[in-house]
Amino acid sequence: MPRPHRIEGYAIISADGMIADADGAQPAELIVKADQRFFRRGLARADAIAHGRFSHEGGTRSAERKRLILTRSIGSLAPHPRHAKGLLWNPAGASFEQAWQALEVADGVLAVIGGTDTFGLFLGIGYDAFHLTRANRARLPGGRPVFPDVPNRSPEDVLAAHGLNPGPPEVLDADVTLVTWDRGT
Repeated sequence: MPRPHRIEGYAIISADGMIADADGAQPAELIVKADQRFFRRGLARADAIAHGRFSHEGGTRSAERKRLILTRSIGSLAPHPRHAKGLLWNPAGASFEQAWQALEVADGVLAVIGGTDTFGLFLGIGYDAFHLTRANRARLPGGRPVFPDVPNRSPEDVLAAHGLNPGPPEVLDADVTLVTWDRGT
């Protein structure tokens, strides 16, 4: 069965491991220009994107991208009613390989951009890299975690438990660091 050449995750989190507040909104503290530039460059290299129904990358090129939108509202796979290049996917009804084949991307890079359940699902499928940006001044008690195991475990512990190794930290802004976790380090 076909699979992408690489699967890469992208997330910016608060100091306590959250990707959004309790209402699911991304607060201003998690919108960092340097991280946004890194994110957009990564999406420009991706052949397709995977995300949940509330996550979306926005921007001028978003309509051009093939995407898997994870949902429980359908049985398996279905065309997205509003995104011409989008495919709705229920992982309980179709395998990742079936979804990838239906998306009609022979090879390439899949960028996973959230939310919590989507990031968690791809831990099992297998990330080749996960780009984790941490905004160390932001705290979102009761927010939406990057992975289902957070806050019981740190995001870094979750990534390490799934075979990923941290690269060197890169300072993006005051108290904002990016670490790329991958299988090759």
